[in-house]
Amino acid sequence: MRWRENPGYLAQRRMWARFRSAGSELDRKYWMALGLYGILAALAWFTLGEGSIRVGGKLVELRLVPLLILGLFAFRTYLARHADRIRRENAEGGK
Repeated sequence: MRWRENPGYLAQRRMWARFRSAGSELDRKYWMALGLYGILAALAWFTLGEGSIRVGGKLVELRLVPLLILGLFAFRTYLARHADRIRRENAEGGK
């Protein structure tokens, strides 16, 4: 049997091909997630009323609460992408 026809060899090639293409796929998903966070923020801004709530003795607009939560999700997404980039650079550098 030739080495190229070996099932283990083909599986390993597929795995490395997925590993190399994972970066572009993750970047696409990252930008899609940020776009969806922006759409959700716009929907929250325009659908919530002009009310305000008391937080720590101060009045805070009700519209800002979901924006803060979505901003935290966006920041968490950014940190996850940055950590994945660092992991990929370390994996490629340690060949």
